[in-house]
Amino acid sequence: MPALAQAVDYEVEIDAPEGVKIFLTENLALFKWRGNERVDAEQLRRLVDASKAEIETLLAADGFYAPTIEEKLEQVGGKWSVRIKVEPGKLVRVAEVKLDFIGAIAKVPETESPKIADLRADWPLVKDDVFRQSTWEAAKKKLIEDLIVVRYPQAALAESRAEVNVETGLATLVVKVDSGPAVTFGDLMINGLQRYPRSTVVNLNPIRPGRTYRQSQLLEYQRRLQDTGYFMRVDVSAEVPADATIDADKTVAPVVVTVDEHKLQRVELGAGYSTNTGARGQVAYERLNLFDTAIKLKVTSLLETKKQVGTVGFVFPSSDEGVRDSVATTYQREDVQNEVTRTTAISATRAWGRPVWERSITLLYGRERKDVLGDGGISSTFSQTLSANFSSTWRRTDNLLSPTRGYLLNLQAGGAPVKLLSSTRFARVYGKITGYFPMGESNTLILRGEAGAIAADTRNGIPADYLFRAGGDQSMRGYGYQQLGVRDGAAVVGGRYLAVGSAEVVHWLAPRYQNWGVAAFVDAGNAADKPSDLKPVYGYGLGARWKSPVGVINLDVAYGQQVRETRLHFSLGESF
Repeated sequence: MPALAQAVDYEVEIDAPEGVKIFLTENLALFKWRGNERVDAEQLRRLVDASKAEIETLLAADGFYAPTIEEKLEQVGGKWSVRIKVEPGKLVRVAEVKLDFIGAIAKVPETESPKIADLRADWPLVKDDVFRQSTWEAAKKKLIEDLIVVRYPQAALAESRAEVNVETGLATLVVKVDSGPAVTFGDLMINGLQRYPRSTVVNLNPIRPGRTYRQSQLLEYQRRLQDTGYFMRVDVSAEVPADATIDADKTVAPVVVTVDEHKLQRVELGAGYSTNTGARGQVAYERLNLFDTAIKLKVTSLLETKKQVGTVGFVFPSSDEGVRDSVATTYQREDVQNEVTRTTAISATRAWGRPVWERSITLLYGRERKDVLGDGGISSTFSQTLSANFSSTWRRTDNLLSPTRGYLLNLQAGGAPVKLLSSTRFARVYGKITGYFPMGESNTLILRGEAGAIAADTRNGIPADYLFRAGGDQSMRGYGYQQLGVRDGAAVVGGRYLAVGSAEVVHWLAPRYQNWGVAAFVDAGNAADKPSDLKPVYGYGLGARWKSPVGVINLDVAYGQQVRETRLHFSLGESF
């Protein structure tokens, strides 16, 4: 049998300007095949022979179109060496851009968006810019996307070429775009709807016939339908007729909704662990079309070490104005910091708005028993409350799940203004804001503030859920869950005032580990029954961050300065 070819060991030396040298070292095949047992002397010669064309291609993509390349392959003893000298030449620059448009966009009035003048002004590759292949491709892609998302869903490149003069180092760019027809939305067509009333799809439609085509409205409609919980899959599209012309007045695209419905009933089981409330088990039952009315029945049972909750709720379909109504009855038992509360409540909630700005108003009647471990034993109190609460949440971030820029803001106001079915009168305001500020390419500064106040003669009779305590995963790290508040014997109970602030810097390990980061933070704040007692305590520490598909997972180790303890905290995203 013939002998197998023997693998060779070789070194590669690049003689080139530093930037070019690094670029070739990271991309050249000669470096990628080093140490491979399949590379023998013959294959090494082929790699060297092919390297000149490979270098020319790589450098052209980076703007160098006339490089001088010298290669040399040597063998000294059993050692092979490859020496490559590269003089990249001068960078090719843009001399002229010829950007033309055909199709309906050439007939639509210049007052209508997108405007040809704006598209030309936004073109990123201008005279004297370095001509790089990546920039060239990105510019064309963005140009087409700007047309597709508004009015011209069938836009495409009719002509695209770059004329590079190697001798002069200048490039002329020629781009011709065919916008296709100008499209307006037509009537709504629904496919796949069997179990639920047509209103469950129609009432959420933000699109009106005759309006200019906008891709964002299709995506918004699709999101609304997916969020209802009625459907496993939703597809929303505008079907442009196959015989559409560039006549802007006649191209009407029906809005087509195709749904795949969930089964009428489902049961969900869950288990987990929280560094706030301990081990957790959960059972949920849902019926999606109660009495053929599209009303959803939800029954949930949550069992945690420190909290147990049972809820029966009814969620009504969204109205044609986007209003979502629900009613629920709840039983909750919570054992925190030697205070045990048992609450039975019935509530009605009306919510409206999009995720970027959601609002809700809730009317609640609840009865509560508190058992507090005092110096002389356990003392029990009973109270009832008929209260109303308004909440408004703004989400202005670059990404709702893993934000790096923008802010989240929640404001609440409510209370029990009269003693009707209430043990005491009170008014309550609360606010929480989190801001995200980029610091360079790899760092994010996160600032958080939280404050609340209750106007009342006494905290007695005010529900525990309305009073304020601090401490835990997303409050004061370094302290136990709701460990900070008003001392009452051996227990810590809620107070009428809250102030918490936090500063955190996250360093993302991109590009190598782009979803991972490390953090350092300082938290400060407290809860008290009087403004004069609202003296801040501090917690600080380090943490790890991971951008998961459902949000940023936080794992923190924090030291509480007042209690002189170190705690582990685990949380997902921000509670907004």
